[in-house]
Amino acid sequence: MIKPETLAFLTEIVENNNREWFAENKERYETAKADVLGFVDQLIPVLAATDPEFPLETQAKKCLMRIYRDIRFSKNKAPYKNNYGISFAVRNKNGGGPEYYLHLQPGKSFFAAGYWMPEADNLKRIREEIDYNTDEFLEITRAKSFSKLFELSREDTLKKALKGYDTEHPHIELLKLKSFIATFPIRDEELFKPTIINHLKKAFAGAYPFVQFLRKAITQ
Repeated sequence: MIKPETLAFLTEIVENNNREWFAENKERYETAKADVLGFVDQLIPVLAATDPEFPLETQAKKCLMRIYRDIRFSKNKAPYKNNYGISFAVRNKNGGGPEYYLHLQPGKSFFAAGYWMPEADNLKRIREEIDYNTDEFLEITRAKSFSKLFELSREDTLKKALKGYDTEHPHIELLKLKSFIATFPIRDEELFKPTIINHLKKAFAGAYPFVQFLRKAITQ
């Protein structure tokens, strides 16, 4: 579980997003970071038990993303993120692929699984797999273990017709997706309870067939 003080620290970053304040509160940052790393340490064996391709020896520090923003090409010059991003990735030989992601942010925390913005070749393979094996994909996404927890994101999609597919295709909206991400919102108070581990265990299990489908699509 996560301590309330950890989310409180993120809230204060929003109000004081500057290097001077952060330097003065560096000890609090280190305490919050240690809290998140301890939480990730608890989740790694749970995910590894669910997904055999996720290495049990994964280190928590390798999952936690930096809190420092890359502001070189951004109009927003705030130096720090207002969240903790945790990537549970299984790297294939090409370096990318479907993964699990945990986002910790006051009032906006969520767990996600899937493939965000796949490269053109992999995107083509995923669309073909959904087209060829539509029943299998729908069975996965309509299963209670998935549908009770997750919502398939429709934010990242083509606005125009998809080349190579009939506009009257019964599942054209699925094929027009540019990312294949399932999300599961988490309330702050849930993070503060020991039961969050079991909640995420169910989420891992519910998302695993979805992740497996995407893996199969890009590797066969």
